[in-house]
Amino acid sequence: MKPTLALFALLLLLAQANGQPWQRGYLKPSPDGHHLQHKDGTPFFWLADTGWELFHRLTLEDAAKYFDNRAKLGFNVIQAVAIAEFDGLRAPNAYGHIPFVDMDSDQPNEAYWRTVDTMIDMAAQRGLYVALLPTWGDKVTQLWGVGPQIFDVNEGDRAYRYGLWIGLRYGQRPNVLWMLGGDRPAVHNGEREGIKFSTDYRPVWRSMARGILENNPLAFITYHTSGGEFSTSQFIHQENWLKMNTMQSGHGSGHDVPVWEWIARDYHLQPTKPTLDAEPNYEDHPVSPWPKWDPANGYYSDYDVRKQTYRSVFAGGCGVTYGHHAVWQFHSPRHEAVNHADRYWTKALERPGAEQVGHLRQLIESRPMLQRVPDASLVAAGQGEKGEHIVACRAADGRYAMIYLPVGKTIVVNTLPLKASTLAAWWYDPRTGKAKKIGELPKKAEMGFTPPKTGPEQDWVLVLDDASAGYAPPGKTK
Repeated sequence: MKPTLALFALLLLLAQANGQPWQRGYLKPSPDGHHLQHKDGTPFFWLADTGWELFHRLTLEDAAKYFDNRAKLGFNVIQAVAIAEFDGLRAPNAYGHIPFVDMDSDQPNEAYWRTVDTMIDMAAQRGLYVALLPTWGDKVTQLWGVGPQIFDVNEGDRAYRYGLWIGLRYGQRPNVLWMLGGDRPAVHNGEREGIKFSTDYRPVWRSMARGILENNPLAFITYHTSGGEFSTSQFIHQENWLKMNTMQSGHGSGHDVPVWEWIARDYHLQPTKPTLDAEPNYEDHPVSPWPKWDPANGYYSDYDVRKQTYRSVFAGGCGVTYGHHAVWQFHSPRHEAVNHADRYWTKALERPGAEQVGHLRQLIESRPMLQRVPDASLVAAGQGEKGEHIVACRAADGRYAMIYLPVGKTIVVNTLPLKASTLAAWWYDPRTGKAKKIGELPKKAEMGFTPPKTGPEQDWVLVLDDASAGYAPPGKTK
């Protein structure tokens, strides 16, 4: 099946007719600057999947299978790259097409981009946004990978022209969001042969953003940075085009990197901007594989995914991005495995972590989202460190609280920030999305709670509501 303009038009009409989320208006930061919402004020929780090689490696039939699965599991954003990482300028897509003639960004190959058109509109038909990366970062800041580096810091007009072209092509599609970068820092600081250096790539990204915004002044643009403690906030927080900060807690620093601290740091910056972890540890990714993987380290599990996603969101993240190591690269018999992928992408679609992050979205959306604020003071005893570190949030008006326990154990809750005389208490199981009611309890200044099961890998969420608020159970009741 080859993409056609007729199919593109049909899919767009279907997307517009199905009451999709973007009919509530464009995405923007909430009034307090910490969350996302539509133009009409409807809250939006960013739950993305990394489908980086989507346009480069999948057929339309495969893309339909992928989109159907992710929509079913509750994802609402797909992060995908127009000019892919794996020799995306020279290695053709599934239909034998490359993005440009002679690797010249001023000469787009229409056949390649028609496939991108069709896949974006297939996503729209299923209610999915696409966070579109115009290029992977190695085409700007090579550092590693094959590149080539076609957007040079000394040739900003080229990045502007490409931003203008791609913005014109996709800016009017209501399900397109923009994500610059691509696993690269905006400023590269390093040392070579004892000499420290710094290379500033921000002029390239500014030019590309300017091109996108020229005909789409309300475009939502963020940035995907490299892994580690540095987020976008260190170098581009003040950029007017950046609507949301991101970080990548990643895969190379072992278990339980303190992403909750990085979120908290960015949460308190001025001007206030939403923030999230746009690449926590991928499910079934080898643990700390660089420079050489020790198989004794194993792979990240669904439990690892839950710990990092829940703690980043409860610390103040406006959402989170999930990834599976075989899915982002769409590993199949046609492609060599990257970095020890242990299964094909079609088998990886149903891994437990992908379903479980949907339970996180369900939980957050079960209570007034725009009221949610982080509050470490809720944990009076039992806070824990590293793998046991507990993170808590609550409503700004004190009507609810949520406390994530990475390890099942007794904790003591400081209830003073909660504005109720009687609390409705629940244990929410992040593995199943089901809730078990503890009961309605008279509030005391400090209250102890023990989850249904205790011990390692028995993570839980304690949900405390104002009993008079009438909130529905935060999941399916047992």
